[in-house]
Amino acid sequence: MIPVFKVAMAPDVPERVAEVLRSGRLEHGPRADAFEAELGRRIGNPRVATVNCATSGMHLALHLLAGRDPYRPDPAPERDEVLTTPLTFEGSNWPILGNGLRIRWVDTDPATLNIDLDDLERRISPRTRAIVVVHWLGFPLDLHRLDQVLDRAERRLGFRPPVVEDCAQAWGATCHGRPLGNHGNTAVYSFQTIKLLTTGGGGLMVFPDDESHRRALRTRWFGIDRHDDRTVGAYDVAEWGYRFPMNEVNAEIGLANLDLAGELLVRQRANADRFDKELQGVPGLEHTDRPDDREPSFWAYPVKVDDRPGFMRRLAEAGIMTTIVARRNDEHTAVAAAREPLPGLDSVAERVCYLPVGWWLTDEQRGHIVDTVRAGW
Repeated sequence: MIPVFKVAMAPDVPERVAEVLRSGRLEHGPRADAFEAELGRRIGNPRVATVNCATSGMHLALHLLAGRDPYRPDPAPERDEVLTTPLTFEGSNWPILGNGLRIRWVDTDPATLNIDLDDLERRISPRTRAIVVVHWLGFPLDLHRLDQVLDRAERRLGFRPPVVEDCAQAWGATCHGRPLGNHGNTAVYSFQTIKLLTTGGGGLMVFPDDESHRRALRTRWFGIDRHDDRTVGAYDVAEWGYRFPMNEVNAEIGLANLDLAGELLVRQRANADRFDKELQGVPGLEHTDRPDDREPSFWAYPVKVDDRPGFMRRLAEAGIMTTIVARRNDEHTAVAAAREPLPGLDSVAERVCYLPVGWWLTDEQRGHIVDTVRAGW
């Protein structure tokens, strides 16, 4: 069976991890510092902080930008909503609830499967505390257009809602020639097991300013400054926090895999280019739009198909895995109170399906996928 996802691991990872284990330094050590420095260099923004998973990163990002603190006055108590997309994995949205905020759904752009920026603009209101956008499957949202939406909202409402970019599936993706994490928002990457760059479990936060970065470095570990002298108990926690740092083992895995991830990304993009060309004109299959000013990472390859159950069954019979990744989040009972009409999402929710496009595909496997899809279902 040709898988949709596969773990990428550099060959020297076992010995490098063994060295870390033998060192006896498993947390708060030099490997995490080195990994952060190298990630910042590659993204082009040194204001980074590794965390134990991307969901922790999303939770901490929302805590810093929009969270409620019972011991501090709330400057805008009426702002209790976070605008977000339901077409994503649940890890994007449950941190909103974890911060004591309400979800308000924004419709999906059927052409791109990302958040509908026109609908987002309509829904920004005096109750908007923050906005979460997802670069779904590693296909970047138009962040320039998002800035224009926020500019108009600021003129209309007198405040600018902060934005968290969920870049979980988007390592290596660029928007307007720049890696994600360089567009004025807080960005969160995932290095979970099946991501292109994996640490075995972990994530990364990227910040637009020094103050946010400083706060994150403290609040990812209980609000304690690791540089304080704690031997005599004279340190102070000015802002409470969590226990979210990445450990040394995960950081060493990430360091070992960094160059490999770059090589594999080239192969994924080549596979996607072939699918773009060779799956054109297939009856009952529609592609998503991908403007030239954005370069995706292709965590999976999206198609919109008629008779999705039949399509997935036919490919499974041919030894090709497919997936829908996650159920649309607005259908879960836990958030039933937030449901409202989303016609754009409704038009694609039962049609969208994701094909293998990863670095592991051989020429023969890629050809087999093309031939199977073109033969119909």
